[in-house]
Amino acid sequence: MTKQILRWTFIIALSATITQAADKAPNRPVWPALAPGETSDNPGEMQPFRQGEIPPVERVVKIRKPSMDVFLPERGANGVGVLILPGGGFGKVVTNKEGSEAAAWLNKLGIAAFVLRYRTSEATPKGEPAWRRPLQDAQRALRLIRADAKSFGVQPDKLGVLGFSAGGQVAAILHTRDGRADYEMIDTNDDLSCRPDFSLLVYPWNVLDRETGDLLSEIRPAASSPKAFIVHTHDDRSSSLGSVLIYAGLKRHNVPAELHVYANGGHGYGMRAVKGSQIHTWPDRAAAWLQANGLADGENE
Repeated sequence: MTKQILRWTFIIALSATITQAADKAPNRPVWPALAPGETSDNPGEMQPFRQGEIPPVERVVKIRKPSMDVFLPERGANGVGVLILPGGGFGKVVTNKEGSEAAAWLNKLGIAAFVLRYRTSEATPKGEPAWRRPLQDAQRALRLIRADAKSFGVQPDKLGVLGFSAGGQVAAILHTRDGRADYEMIDTNDDLSCRPDFSLLVYPWNVLDRETGDLLSEIRPAASSPKAFIVHTHDDRSSSLGSVLIYAGLKRHNVPAELHVYANGGHGYGMRAVKGSQIHTWPDRAAAWLQANGLADGENE
């Protein structure tokens, strides 16, 4: 019991430190004016913390003006960048548990991280897929990072995405979009590629079409798809079969990929441990994959 209390005390302190760092992180708007199809520029509103949730989870709603929080390694930058797409079921964006905490991990590996606060779904027109506006925001963000790659210390051809849950669904679509943009060009930044060079998909949410048993029609792995690292759990209600099919599609086209399906751990764990599960080891597996692909230096901590 004492060890468990000490462990949670450490996690709470670490979460507070990461939250303070996130508060100081530079924030960059994604669009020069209103985002495509928008009439509001609300940057979003933080929901009250849920009682008894330790460490607390940040949930931002009503985002109409998307932006990205920039986290650069303090030392040992290796020229790699990752755009993080948090989860939240599209109605919210979880900015710490699936955002800044992942950024801190990537920074330790020498990787620059950019947490995307993409548009939420409360104002999505009827009939429009909930993923479309977040996808537009992600495509634009990748182009902006490449446009300012030198100032970020990032090589334009070493820029990937890390998607959690709903953000993982967006990342999976982006992964197989082959660089095709979902919005009209607005400036010279849009001359640059919006294709990720690699992807980490962590419990991608509802990527399986339950009627057909196949992947969503927007997710079509091909020989041109970049390499991927994929994590899921067997007991996730958002079936791991979706992740298996993404992996199988990449395998059929000889695209390098690695898939880990843990026995338990559920959904929404982010970078955090789950009692009775080994899911907390996925960052170690991901770090080893990044290092093997020349995308991370040093030892994972």
